[in-house]
Amino acid sequence: QVQLVESGGGLVQPGESLRLSCDASGTTSGVTAMGWHRQVPGNQRELVAAITVGGHTNYADSVKGRFSISRELRKNTVYLQMNTLKPEDTAVYYCFLRRLGYNYWGQGTQVTVSS
Repeated sequence: QVQLVESGGGLVQPGESLRLSCDASGTTSGVTAMGWHRQVPGNQRELVAAITVGGHTNYADSVKGRFSISRELRKNTVYLQMNTLKPEDTAVYYCFLRRLGYNYWGQGTQVTVSS
């Protein structure tokens, strides 16, 4: 089993920054990627950013140049640095971990961008 715990969400004003963290514990051997999705009520969950164990990153077009994903392999932790936040970034952000072809999910952390 894998457990994921997110932290770092909150309420910020447009243009401000936040950093999300996701700590993975349990059986983490065989992990191929970690990352973040987000979801707004009534919409499908969408990929925000992902990073493979080899360090390859992938971003949604809407966050390129503003968000940055990184990880600490030793700690099984992944981070999402979010800069120049916009109201449309408001969502619940979910950490995921892909292991042996299966995605594990965290409980989600709310990010609200509002003036």
